[in-house]
Amino acid sequence: MSAALFGFDAGDLDDALTRVPGSIAKLDGARIFVTGGTGFVGRWLLALFARAAVDIDVVALTRDSAAFRARHPETAGLPWLSFVEGDARSFTYPGGAFSHVIHAAADTSVEADKKPMELSATIVDGARRTLEFAARAGARRFLYLSSGAVYGRQPADMERVPEDFAGAPDPLDPRAVYGNSKRAAEMLCAAAARAENLDCVVARVFAVVGPGLPLDAHFAIGNFIRDALASRDIVVSGDGSPLRSYIYAGDLAAWLVALLVGGRANTAYNVGSDEPVSISGLAAIVQGALDSPGLMRTLGKPAPGAPRARYVPSIDRARRDLGLDIWTPLDEAIRRAAAHAARSTSAAPTRDAA
Repeated sequence: MSAALFGFDAGDLDDALTRVPGSIAKLDGARIFVTGGTGFVGRWLLALFARAAVDIDVVALTRDSAAFRARHPETAGLPWLSFVEGDARSFTYPGGAFSHVIHAAADTSVEADKKPMELSATIVDGARRTLEFAARAGARRFLYLSSGAVYGRQPADMERVPEDFAGAPDPLDPRAVYGNSKRAAEMLCAAAARAENLDCVVARVFAVVGPGLPLDAHFAIGNFIRDALASRDIVVSGDGSPLRSYIYAGDLAAWLVALLVGGRANTAYNVGSDEPVSISGLAAIVQGALDSPGLMRTLGKPAPGAPRARYVPSIDRARRDLGLDIWTPLDEAIRRAAAHAARSTSAAPTRDAA
């Protein structure tokens, strides 16, 4: 076995596999269709499947399989993996029956956010077509990767947002297109579950850090790691008070496998860390974890009396139902993400909205 798969360290993958051995074993003999299979999350799942000692067949939807194979020539030695090219909204259905479907296609880039109508269509119409395919292919398990953005603004006095929180993004706020579209896609999952006898599990993913995360996009933690690696000052452009939390990408991949096989049907699960950290605190942790010689500077000043912005999930349901937890400490997650970036000629993965 290669020391790296799809750019990820084999030891890292082994760590993830040891977290959910029972879930991995249940995939033996499965045939899985994955949309967004060459994106950030999709690559982690493919790498996990490649490292696992199970007999599976995976078909991944991507926009450009040749480009992916060129970046990852190890795919040539994986007879269980094949690709379908296309857009999530209009892809040609691969032939045969499938036991599981994972709909992970999404584009969270700044460029996608500049085209809200197209972004919404990609999310909603992509979910509809993938659900229709799952029913046609005879799948009984469907995992949809949604987002914590479906809750809208988290109340300042709510430490961790639970899955039954009835909040929602403002439908008239153009900045809320992503969250509202994810809500609509979740509704389609519920409708398909009722009409097609499909076991739909919704994974509401919060903030993530780990190998493969872009270091030059709009993710604060990625930018902090980039600047620390370059020995530059780590600059917090706001007042540093908003609270966030971060799950390690390897833990995320393990969670998704567990949800795919064992999540309660027609149920949503928050996927993330419930350990809050302020943005200023995060910058300090990055600086310390990477032993950066640069300074840590916060440009803004908190407004007196202003409510503190929060984006932190409750993960009690995942703990109770599936025994999942936050296994990788944040500082270690940062070090692994930085080590991967330092080894890579390009830290940014392909963003695949197929």
